[in-house]
Amino acid sequence: MHQHKTPRCCNPAKRYTPARTLLGALCLSVLVACGGGGSNTPTLSDPVPPVTVTPDPQPTPTPPLDSGAVYGKLRGASLGAGASLNGALPFPASNAWNTDISSAPTDPNSDALIASIGLTRGLHPDFGAGLYDGAPIGIPYVVVAGTQPKVAITFTDYGDESDPGPYPVPANAPIEGQLANGGAFGGDRHVLVIDRDANRLYEMGNAYPQPGSAWQASGGAVFHLDSDTVRPGGQAGWTSADAAGLPIFPGLVRYDEAASGVIRHALRFTVSITRRAYVPPATHWASSNTSANVPPMGMRVRLKSSFVIPAGFSTESKAILQSMKTYGMFVADNGSNWFVSGAPDDRWNNDKLVSELGSVKGASFEVVRMDGLVTP
Repeated sequence: MHQHKTPRCCNPAKRYTPARTLLGALCLSVLVACGGGGSNTPTLSDPVPPVTVTPDPQPTPTPPLDSGAVYGKLRGASLGAGASLNGALPFPASNAWNTDISSAPTDPNSDALIASIGLTRGLHPDFGAGLYDGAPIGIPYVVVAGTQPKVAITFTDYGDESDPGPYPVPANAPIEGQLANGGAFGGDRHVLVIDRDANRLYEMGNAYPQPGSAWQASGGAVFHLDSDTVRPGGQAGWTSADAAGLPIFPGLVRYDEAASGVIRHALRFTVSITRRAYVPPATHWASSNTSANVPPMGMRVRLKSSFVIPAGFSTESKAILQSMKTYGMFVADNGSNWFVSGAPDDRWNNDKLVSELGSVKGASFEVVRMDGLVTP
């Protein structure tokens, strides 16, 4: 099995949080989640002009859960940065991301694994409205049509584990951490592009635009959104733009889904200590720790059935928490404990996200039984 050259973790410089944006008294120690990896900073075309994200004026509600969702067909998605998928879901209904695990067996070592993440620490939204340190809060994405020109991609650190280009990346694609004033910036610099017509997802980490519309990135991956063979070009042991080798976009909390009241897929979160192991659908580890009491990449947790979602919570928070009960969350990266990933959107209510999700502690979670664990 391929073993990664070095444990991949992360840019120590970041993490913007809605809590610190609005609640100055809350000071979290942030260990950054790195999916894109790498700390090299090439001489590239910074500063990057800021991208103006114009959300859909009214999010199209997703259909009720029992009416059937649109799985693996993205053609109904709107176009642009932060665009609504209009009820479409990446991957078939049978895919792990879309599987109801609310009654799946609990892992026999669940208590120790959850304790290693933190029993008394609350969830934290790593997404929100507005800016933190001059950049949008969360991991952005852009939806393009099949006519979007494909451009050359040069890979650096993880080229041997990357799906080769070209990729249909717009010159002004939003980059995670991109400053609104157009200044130079670092961080994970993820770029996520969905080709709605081809049902393909292109993800890069540590991405920099180059002259002539080309891009440079530490690594990249292409995911097939209409298939359970999620990454035909990938191999066991390979990373992606995410440390676990998973796609990032399917696990993001997005405003249009949360505001509809129903999120029909698993989410993505980070923990500070991971194991030198992974469990499918993850394909990669990023640690030298071999303790059985810390999470492997791809470990799935869920809110316990005994947890009662407060009726007074916002529609968005209730949808997020219900998705954690029904579909759970995957350990996707090294980072701050219980940080939940999402996309930036000016319609988020940061105060409610921080207070409501923060009231849900680690002790309310359990680990879904891990089958197929891969170790060195």
